[in-house]
Amino acid sequence: MSIKLQILKESHSVRDAMKLASKHGKKSLVVVNDSEKYIGILSDGDIRRFILSGGNLDSKVIDACNKNSFFVFEKKYKKEDIKDIFMKEEFDLIAVLDKNKKVVNLIEFRDVFDTSKKRKKIDLPIVIMAGGKGTRLAPFTDVLPKPLIPIGDKTIIERIIDTFVEFGGNEFFLSINFKSKIIKAFFEELNPKYSLKYILEDKPLGTAGSLSLLKKNKFNNIIVCNCDVLFQIDCTALIEQHISSNSDITLVASTKEVMVPYGNCKLNKDGTLKEIKEKPKFDFLINAGLYVLNKKALNLIPENQYMDITTLITHLLKKNKKVSIFPINEEQWVDIGQWQEYRSAVQKLTDE
Repeated sequence: MSIKLQILKESHSVRDAMKLASKHGKKSLVVVNDSEKYIGILSDGDIRRFILSGGNLDSKVIDACNKNSFFVFEKKYKKEDIKDIFMKEEFDLIAVLDKNKKVVNLIEFRDVFDTSKKRKKIDLPIVIMAGGKGTRLAPFTDVLPKPLIPIGDKTIIERIIDTFVEFGGNEFFLSINFKSKIIKAFFEELNPKYSLKYILEDKPLGTAGSLSLLKKNKFNNIIVCNCDVLFQIDCTALIEQHISSNSDITLVASTKEVMVPYGNCKLNKDGTLKEIKEKPKFDFLINAGLYVLNKKALNLIPENQYMDITTLITHLLKKNKKVSIFPINEEQWVDIGQWQEYRSAVQKLTDE
């Protein structure tokens, strides 16, 4: 891939950076000035920290990037030195500059090492909430349970599980209720290599209620995922943030830009018109349906009672517990629980 596809001008927005990184599957980008001179590195971690500190997605990338990032000059470095630096500092990207500080090459970790050795493995159990009726996908769900609706050559549930398996996930729990026998029969026939157990809801318990059945297990932390979302995120980074921040729950939240297709009237205090802003845009962070919970949060869930995770989060906030956000961009996930998004996911995955 041309290095130009990983380089951004300082005038580009953080939103532009997120889209570019997502499009090309990159964790880090290079920021240069209008004269093409090197300014710094903008990693996915830099973007998350910028958003969580209140940064605006329309801010310039120069406000979010690491201006003190490491770089080397061409012909003044050795491959062995680069290997040592990558291993010591855990960089993903090092820029190679000419004497005028213009970028002539980029060295990625994957260029030097087998990336499968770098990726840390998930050692947390993963719970997938697969007990809902999926009414938004009727009439499909009149016949099949939502987890078994196909997207291309795989079912929704297989694609969700594959996301975690890619990061080494091997212990899965499916919370099931609606058409549970069909789901069990499917996996019995599939005979997967990973460990799969069931949390059987005798009655619908919501997106958190069935987790009370796991209290007896000796889990310090668990991952919980809705069964109508697909993700393309760094799962290990999510877990590391959750543990290092000592959070009770970490919630994955997607940036979402919403445009009002009308002129927005702003008023003066006396009720007269101040201005009309045509088609204003607003940025939100929306709940994407993926969480990491610790044991303390799990213990707050009442047994055999209906509870949604949003209700659990409200309880935690009232008790001054720590709820953290792991921001992603809206191209890193899709809600396949609604027809329009389901069709988009089918189109995208079948085109790949």
